[in-house]
Amino acid sequence: MNQATQTIGAFLKQSRETKQLNVAEVSRITRIPGATLEAMEADRFDNLPGEVFVRGFLKSYAQAVGVLPAEVLARYTASRRVAFATPLPVASPVQAVRQSGKRFGVAIAFVLLLVLFTLALSIVLKPRGHDMPSELSFRTATAGTPTISA
Repeated sequence: MNQATQTIGAFLKQSRETKQLNVAEVSRITRIPGATLEAMEADRFDNLPGEVFVRGFLKSYAQAVGVLPAEVLARYTASRRVAFATPLPVASPVQAVRQSGKRFGVAIAFVLLLVLFTLALSIVLKPRGHDMPSELSFRTATAGTPTISA
């Protein structure tokens, strides 16, 4: 197989075999577990820990078998089509509590404003004695109708 068309795992395995090293020797040199090295040679990068660790493993592996780490990383990046993006900021637990505290404060303020608005509305719309319908007014009932005596 041509080196340009080889997968990164096949390239690493061929480089290791060219140096006449087995997986256990490379594991001892790099301090990378043998299972991880075998996963790398089989191109099972999704089974490995995060991207930062994979790149570190690839650099160590390349140095152990006498290949330029930059070449291995370039092949890996090309094969994975990994885009380097700025990671999104992750809110710390303290920030999350502050944000939820702000939401809670806004909710409390909204409820208080609603209560005050309702109270003001009830005061404004409260019927006065002279505004009451005649059926409800005590003065109209006593003045306009005769009393029944027993």
